[in-house]
Amino acid sequence: MIALNKTRTTVLLLALWFAFVFLIAYLGPSLNSNRTASAPARPPAISSNPSSASKSSDMAEAKALDNDNDGIPDTSELTSFAARDSFRRWFTRIAEMQFYRISDQWNREQRDCSGMVRFAWREALRRHDRLWFQKMGPGYEAIAPDVKTSDEGRTLGDKLFRTAYGRYEASDLLNGNLSEFADARTLKNFNVTFISRNRHEAQPGDLLFFYQPWVKKFPYHVMIFIGDESLAAEGANDWVVYHTGASPTDQGTVKKVRLSVLDHHPDSRWRPLESNRNFVGFYRLKILG
Repeated sequence: MIALNKTRTTVLLLALWFAFVFLIAYLGPSLNSNRTASAPARPPAISSNPSSASKSSDMAEAKALDNDNDGIPDTSELTSFAARDSFRRWFTRIAEMQFYRISDQWNREQRDCSGMVRFAWREALRRHDRLWFQKMGPGYEAIAPDVKTSDEGRTLGDKLFRTAYGRYEASDLLNGNLSEFADARTLKNFNVTFISRNRHEAQPGDLLFFYQPWVKKFPYHVMIFIGDESLAAEGANDWVVYHTGASPTDQGTVKKVRLSVLDHHPDSRWRPLESNRNFVGFYRLKILG
């Protein structure tokens, strides 16, 4: 009897053991499945276009290039003969036209020697369409194709003038190193390159600078050399045009005169001669190379 009971107990224990194993085998996959289903799904990876990103980076880098370290982005410099020629023609003609009739587009508060340079420079780079001619007033005509730069001037916009030393950086457009305004001193120090004190090396569109150290506020005076591109050249090729500058009692005026006449100016400080210590020399806009 005792042996029979032991046998039954053994059989019962075995049955329970097999039942336990069976439950584990059956429920295990289900638990794993539920655990997998309830785990938070990973967010899909953000796809990127390496080609597009690289292209944008290349464009930004290209606009920031200043290989000659002159403070002006290479994309705004006039690298072709055609572009330089067009600019010189528009620049000198617009400046000269102010002698015959000052355009209403030239801000009255900026009518001085450097203001003439800024005005003619900015207008020379614009698109000279029908609306432009209407705004400028009578007497203007298309004398050359529009000036073409490698990026159509989008890099600088109206902030054409360098105001500090250093090579061009994209941040210059925000930190004031490039501006819509520049006086004669700023034009000379940061926006032009010295050519010579010899007039025979000057080209139309070059600037002449005079320096008066005893004048504290505005020691520099600037003129625009227009050469023979004059409405009344009289066979001469040494014409300059400039604004005399304003004073407390005088708004100043625009003058057009030959260098050979200035050579005999009653005030020797205004004579564009190499022997005149107040005559600094001829300078070329950096955008002209």
